[in-house]
Amino acid sequence: MKLTTMTQVTVDGVMQGNGHATEEEIKNGFERGGWAMGVFDDETFRFISQTYERADAFLFGRRTYDIFASYWGEKERARAAAADPGGNQIAAALNARPKYLASTTVTDPQWAGTTVLSGDLATAVRELKARPGGELQVHGSGALVRALLAHGLVDEMTLLVVPVVLGQGARLFPADGPDIALELVDLRADSRGVAIQVYRPAGRPTYAPAG
Repeated sequence: MKLTTMTQVTVDGVMQGNGHATEEEIKNGFERGGWAMGVFDDETFRFISQTYERADAFLFGRRTYDIFASYWGEKERARAAAADPGGNQIAAALNARPKYLASTTVTDPQWAGTTVLSGDLATAVRELKARPGGELQVHGSGALVRALLAHGLVDEMTLLVVPVVLGQGARLFPADGPDIALELVDLRADSRGVAIQVYRPAGRPTYAPAG
């Protein structure tokens, strides 16, 4: 399977607090949550839904898993569909496909169809990628995405760049992370200024000689 990621970020790279504020999102004085709420046009919503629909499986970090399980899980599916009819395809995909949770603390996941990856993450993900299929998708899950990038396990990244500078919050790419060259696969902007950027990692960047 090809491992792909989809992340909503601000122009300054913040991914924290894109939706409804949770206790996790407002920790450490963060107070600018909800910056991605209502900013996507219909075309971008279709793009997001179609992305979920083509997944063969999903891989989550712990915090994103908890948020998704409470909102998109089977118990909440009817409520979510009523509140957001366009999200029904997302709920259907998430509940129908296998889900993998990278966690060393969860032993009994409540979301049906979830397998916990509690051992060495890189080894477990390589084994998943070696299985036949199309896409193993990661949504949100910033810490997980950073770990996967550090191990060279990401095949394609989609960034939904919202036209706002937040000035605070956790960023997708850390200040001391690995350097990665990216090949641009697709680039478009919706009617509300959201840029959809699709990249493939392409090894290390090339730098000018010192001096």
